[in-house]
Amino acid sequence: MNSLQGRNVLVTGGGRGIGAACARALAAQGAHVIVAGRNADVLTEVASEIDGESLVFDLANRADVDRALALLVGRSIDIIVNNAGIAESATLSDTTDDIWDRTMEINATAPFRIVRALLPGMVAAKWGRIVNIASNAGVSGYAYTAAYCASKHALVGLTRALAVDIARTGVTINALCPGWVDTDMAAVAASRIAGKTGRSEADARQALAAMSPQRRMIEANEVGFAAAMLCAEAARGIHGQTLVIDGGQILK
Repeated sequence: MNSLQGRNVLVTGGGRGIGAACARALAAQGAHVIVAGRNADVLTEVASEIDGESLVFDLANRADVDRALALLVGRSIDIIVNNAGIAESATLSDTTDDIWDRTMEINATAPFRIVRALLPGMVAAKWGRIVNIASNAGVSGYAYTAAYCASKHALVGLTRALAVDIARTGVTINALCPGWVDTDMAAVAASRIAGKTGRSEADARQALAAMSPQRRMIEANEVGFAAAMLCAEAARGIHGQTLVIDGGQILK
């Protein structure tokens, strides 16, 4: 199928994990995908695989983001997947201003600034799709993740507010809220848990998987599938929604 033939896509954090899965899923629908991030090597690898292109910039650096956006504004971006994000585990007392500021900058402020810059082109074209990769931590709360949960709640709130603003423009905006996904981020979390508890990393991974009633981690391609689905023409009525992909974890 080539339902997105001719559409230009920006995927942040597109070099690995969920971002790469979204890039592949959208390219499979005929879209031209720009994979963005900090690591030129992994971006080039994904871009070559999907016949797309790469764009290197750091979401934590506003000047760098502005430079990238100046290039993208003239590219008629039709679809944005705000995927790049960071997570750090810390008690409130150990959550420094630097951790808070960096987490909010990358997970919430950068998506806001990207959408603010590229949305006018979508509105002018009377078509567009914005998919914000949030987290089930954006609709729930977890211990030792105050900054992360706050940033993902902010991204969900941004999604919902903008959905009201742009409802009649032909542009849709939605948030995907995965639970634990089998990516590098989950591997880092398992390693951190193992280091603090004395468990093996395998046991730590199993504990993360057990948080879901399905007793498994979500696969990155499941999130990619959902992102591509939201970009389809037939999904134009799905707007301002938070689609949770966690095997039922937040129902527990």
